[in-house]
Amino acid sequence: MPNDSDGHLVQRTLRGETEAYGMLVQQHQQSIFNVCYRLLGEHGQAEDLAQDTFIRAYKRLDTFDVDRPFGPWIRRIATNLCLNQLKRNRPTIQPLDDELDISAPTKLTNPEIAQEQLERNQAIRQALLELPAHYQAVIELRHYQDMNYQEIADTLKLPVNTAKSHLFRARKLLAKKLEHVYENA
Repeated sequence: MPNDSDGHLVQRTLRGETEAYGMLVQQHQQSIFNVCYRLLGEHGQAEDLAQDTFIRAYKRLDTFDVDRPFGPWIRRIATNLCLNQLKRNRPTIQPLDDELDISAPTKLTNPEIAQEQLERNQAIRQALLELPAHYQAVIELRHYQDMNYQEIADTLKLPVNTAKSHLFRARKLLAKKLEHVYENA
């Protein structure tokens, strides 16, 4: 429904219609949780920072440009909160819950293939968590949030060339960390 576009929901929220913000939260909560979970690697922290993201966004909603997409704006808030958290303390590496990992094995008929895929996904997750926070962020935004270079640069407040450079270096580091996984495949 066109009246329930993100921009319209923001305008309604600014007029005092709190249920409109609830609709925004519902539309974006999974995406925000995914950003936080992939960057932090811990379910509880991801939930807390996702909630903090929506609280912070609500408090700053009057700064949002309703002519721009809401998703990148709120993902920038989530990414920055997570990067700040990562600077304070590195995450502990936790195994992924299948229902949270969109790259988890699908229901394959061959249990051996499913197990190999699960182990590969866990190795990738662990390798991602070992990257520096700014490299984790560019991988998350490019490969899991499907942002282009300009959107990544805008989200992280970097020049486009720096975003490209970070992504290149992040992929190179990730490939090096994952050599053993794909040598055995």
